[in-house]
Amino acid sequence: MPETWPHEFARRMSQYTLGRPAGEGQVAASIKVRVTSGCFHREHSPQAYRLLDDEVRLWPRNEEQQFDLVEHESGPEILVYVAVATAGITLAKSVIDLVVAIVKPRSDGIRKGDKPSDALEVVVRRSIDEGRVDEEIVIRLGHLDRIDRAEVQGSILRALERLLREKGKHDRTG
Repeated sequence: MPETWPHEFARRMSQYTLGRPAGEGQVAASIKVRVTSGCFHREHSPQAYRLLDDEVRLWPRNEEQQFDLVEHESGPEILVYVAVATAGITLAKSVIDLVVAIVKPRSDGIRKGDKPSDALEVVVRRSIDEGRVDEEIVIRLGHLDRIDRAEVQGSILRALERLLREKGKHDRTG
């Protein structure tokens, strides 16, 4: 029997958490940058990925990298731990920088000749159990839209807060 998408996602999240045990107050989540239609990967968006690779190559190397970047045909996915505290949700600056570093080269790549030009969605999600995934579309950006880092960050954090609030409900009920 073929694996369903929620089971595949649960396995991917499980592999991420096995490789990096959570610290206190941390919850694993996914931030996906996907196209609304078509493909967004190296074969169809070579200019965007060349720009993204150049950008990421300049970042300082960190032994304790705080995320995994997984490439998919529909766009990259960032697996990350979210810090949950009484004061709210926090994400490492490098994670927000990576989201912006994915979205901006997509727009620039289209201007340099990449053909797929459908809008991108930033989506946050988490696995509730092996059969269910909670997800929320954070923001939708067309290739001509201005990319505002603060807006992207605020949108991601608000969506994560909503998803993690739901986690508490699921934890209490079962």
